[in-house]
Amino acid sequence: MNQLELLWDYQLADVEADNVKKDIARSPQRLKLLKLRENIQEQQNFLKTLETEAAAMLDRIDVLQDAISMNEEQLKLLQNKVQDNPAKDSKEAREYIMDTQRLVNDLNEYDQETRRIRKDAADRDKKQRDIKRLAVKIKTEFDALREEYNTEYQQKAKELESLQAIADEKAKKLDKALLDKYNAVKQHSVPPMAKLVNDRCGGCNMSFPSSVLHAIKAGKDVECETCGRMILPD
Repeated sequence: MNQLELLWDYQLADVEADNVKKDIARSPQRLKLLKLRENIQEQQNFLKTLETEAAAMLDRIDVLQDAISMNEEQLKLLQNKVQDNPAKDSKEAREYIMDTQRLVNDLNEYDQETRRIRKDAADRDKKQRDIKRLAVKIKTEFDALREEYNTEYQQKAKELESLQAIADEKAKKLDKALLDKYNAVKQHSVPPMAKLVNDRCGGCNMSFPSSVLHAIKAGKDVECETCGRMILPD
């Protein structure tokens, strides 16, 4: 066998190994595992977001409680002031009323915001519990499926190892430059070699001019100008 024939023989083994690699990569169980893992990560990120928001809510409630205490103290001081120093005229009375109303309005706003935050916090707590339950369910499914996939993968890995060993053994008979060229062509055309079929490229079915046909049939290293594959005479 000449080098091109040996390369063709190598390609047969290489394609078998590649097909098993594709089977491993396209395994429905593997794809489902990846989807489940992505889902788990999304749930974890969502939980972190909720925890961050909950912490911010607690901080805000602390600020509101301080503001409420301060306003209540100011309101108490104002009430004492009104009792100790009654308004001398309508203008001063209006000022007392306006100050009191301002403090009461602020207290109402702080109280409403506090209630709203506590409600939001309760909603987030429920979401956290729901997400955690869902995460446990997904993790249980993930672990069970991973056990099944590991068994499948080990079988495929053994098959791939055997086929790869055959391909590697055949590669030892090839010139390094020719094998390097094969691998370079493989980057854009799979499989990298095609046979000459009815004076056409067996890969893309394009015809060759007579001069190129002559070179191919003479056993020279020729690539298809259309698809770039290395051509083996029929």
